[in-house]
Amino acid sequence: MKQAPTIKAALYMKMVTLCALVTASVLMVNQTAFAIELSKQQNQPVPAGEKPVDPYVQSNDNAGATPMTDDTVYHQFGGMDGISRIVDDLIDLSSKDERIEGIFRATDLVRLRRTLKEQICYILGGPCDYTGRDMKESHKTHGITMMEYNALIELLQVAMEKEGVAFRAQNKLLAKLAPMYRDIVLR
Repeated sequence: MKQAPTIKAALYMKMVTLCALVTASVLMVNQTAFAIELSKQQNQPVPAGEKPVDPYVQSNDNAGATPMTDDTVYHQFGGMDGISRIVDDLIDLSSKDERIEGIFRATDLVRLRRTLKEQICYILGGPCDYTGRDMKESHKTHGITMMEYNALIELLQVAMEKEGVAFRAQNKLLAKLAPMYRDIVLR
């Protein structure tokens, strides 16, 4: 009678050990895949004019929104040329706006311009991949308030209007960007 619990206990211990080994194997595979991806990206040269950043996994998932299903709105924005002008105007306006210019003072504006152009192009269904960090990571040290976030959106609307983007197309982009406030606004 005393052997039955011992056999059950031994089987239980073997099952626990097996589960632990399987879990450890899965973790090692995931860590290895992450390390390989990270090493590929660490070997990427820093684009001209940008400051180096700590390594991170690049993914379109970092863009903070799913892309539009076709490129219609992308073309309504004037394609990459139109997006580039909008982003350049937005950053120029933001850097001079007393409500939010402080946020941009310590920012690598060359990198910001590039990644923001990629992000908008990607979200609008254009032929771009987003290579920046995710929204929470990108904004965690800025301490952005809702007032500052709203000021930035206001300036984006000014830049889109200047480019002649139709109001309806503007709203489609803004609808994609709006939920990001949860990861951007920290105060």
